[in-house]
Amino acid sequence: MELLSSARTAKELRQAQAVVLPLKFNLSIEQTAAMIGISKRWTTQLKGEFIRSGGAKKSKKVSHGGRRRQNMSYEEEVTFLAPFFEKASQGGILIVGGIKEELDRRLGRNTALASTYNLLHRHGWRKLAPDTHHPKADHGAQEEWKKNSPDSLPKLTGDGKKKGRFG
Repeated sequence: MELLSSARTAKELRQAQAVVLPLKFNLSIEQTAAMIGISKRWTTQLKGEFIRSGGAKKSKKVSHGGRRRQNMSYEEEVTFLAPFFEKASQGGILIVGGIKEELDRRLGRNTALASTYNLLHRHGWRKLAPDTHHPKADHGAQEEWKKNSPDSLPKLTGDGKKKGRFG
């Protein structure tokens, strides 16, 4: 009866009902199952769990968390990626295909390309887009060329007539 009043989840309540109803009201398993709203089999299982636990309330299951399908520990990944990140920090390009090949060699088996991207993502790598212009470009010379270069294709004026070399 104490479990009925202290039940916090639907499962705990049904378990208490599966035990109390047959004892207090002399109901069969079928009648108890119909009252609780679950199958006979579940009613029997809940009642059996209660008996096996000695009437004690089960403590919440503790989740152990963590990565259980890892290829390497986090520290091993850091040491594996260190040379690649060092090269990239000195102006080199981080080539994912090369990292994947090295990873396959290290693990002794083929891995998916997505595994390599996930590995890089875990360690803060993100894909950077190249600059839109060269750092040593002379912007003044480019603008001058744009203004004075011959038109390669005819352009239309506002009145629909062709303008330029071929018009």
